[in-house]
Amino acid sequence: MLSSLFGSESKAKILNLLVFDPEKKYKLRELSKELGLSAASARKELSALTEFGLLKNEDDAWWVNKNFIIFSEIKALLMKAQILSSQKFIDGLKKISDLKYLALSGVFTSDEEAKTDIIIVGKIKRKPFLNLINVLQGDLGREINYTIMDEAEFFYRQEVMDIFLYNALSGKNIVLIDNLTALKK
Repeated sequence: MLSSLFGSESKAKILNLLVFDPEKKYKLRELSKELGLSAASARKELSALTEFGLLKNEDDAWWVNKNFIIFSEIKALLMKAQILSSQKFIDGLKKISDLKYLALSGVFTSDEEAKTDIIIVGKIKRKPFLNLINVLQGDLGREINYTIMDEAEFFYRQEVMDIFLYNALSGKNIVLIDNLTALKK
C-alpha cells in the first residue's frame, strides 16, 4: 500500500523503520540487513530521503530529522497505513478463528516497551493465520510479535497473575474484541 504512495517498497520499509524509531541511527549495512534490502537499493532511497530533508546523514549513519516541517504528518500517515493494514488482518482473522479477545499493542500504539504487538484469545487455524501474519508483516515492513492463547490459558494466566499477561493488558493497547468479560462473570 505505502509503496504506491512513496514510489517503492524499499522507501516505504525505510520510512516505517526510521520514523517509528526516531532516536536510532542506522548504518547502511545494518539497515539493509534488517529490512532485507540490497545495499545499493537502500543507499539510493536513503539518499533521496536525505535530499528531501526527512533524513539526516553523518558518517554513513542515517536517522530521522524530527524537525523536518512535515515529520509529524508523515508519521501520522504511516500510523494510519498501519491501522488500514491491521484492519485487513482483523477481517481475515475473523474468518479463520473463533475470537474471544483481540488487542493491538506495541507497533500499533507506539509502545516501545510492549513485548507483543497483537494479543489473541480464541481458536485459530494455524496455516491461514501464518499466511495472514506474513501479509501484515509485508504491508508494515516489519516483524510483528503476536501472542495466541485459548480461553483456559488466558484465565489461568490471569489467576496466577502472570507478569507477561499483566503487562500486556495494563500497557498501552487497543482492545478490538472482548468477549471474555462476559464469559468470566
